[in-house]
Amino acid sequence: MKMIDLHTHSLLSDGIYLPMELVRRAFVRGYVIFAITDHVDTSNISRVVPEVVKVASEINRQKNGIKVISGAEVTHAPAGSMKELVKEARRLGAKLVVVHGETVAEPVVSGTNRIGLESGIDILAHPGLISEEDFRFAKKAGVRLEISAREGHCLTNGHLVQLWRKFGGNLVINTDGHREEDLFTEERYFGVGMGAGLTREEVAEINKNTLVFARTK
Repeated sequence: MKMIDLHTHSLLSDGIYLPMELVRRAFVRGYVIFAITDHVDTSNISRVVPEVVKVASEINRQKNGIKVISGAEVTHAPAGSMKELVKEARRLGAKLVVVHGETVAEPVVSGTNRIGLESGIDILAHPGLISEEDFRFAKKAGVRLEISAREGHCLTNGHLVQLWRKFGGNLVINTDGHREEDLFTEERYFGVGMGAGLTREEVAEINKNTLVFARTK
């Protein structure tokens, strides 16, 4: 299995490593594709996204055996700001845009899931107790919904898998990693997926589909 993660954070937001150190640690762990998706809102988007783009471009230029995707996670944004922030992240060069979904672990603004899905994002992170209506909308819009390895956010992974079994759609398995110990090993990747109620074969298929998607970024 090829290791991949489409949701991680450096010290440009609330992680602990410089972006290049974060990537180096991921490479040593066996990753082949790795996205840096630092938290952004109106206060920092113009600074953070270009810095992530710069790092990703430098690492990819040197062809060191890992592809880095420049991303951003729009986080705790008011409803009226969401679409413009997603659009601005794209304009600044983010290849992958994530919205911080309605996790049960944090006081996310009600309605964030739906507004995020309507904003042209790639991934809705840890969408909590997402409604059937919003799940079906995500499927129609081609937005991937995240099974999260992160403490707290992972509490509703089983709910997400239940809806996936009912309606289909696209899931991704991500760490939401902030430090080296958060990053996947192959065993942990399968553990997170299977712990959410997926079979080993389904986890492998999600990994395969995620790789195909990530290679377009």
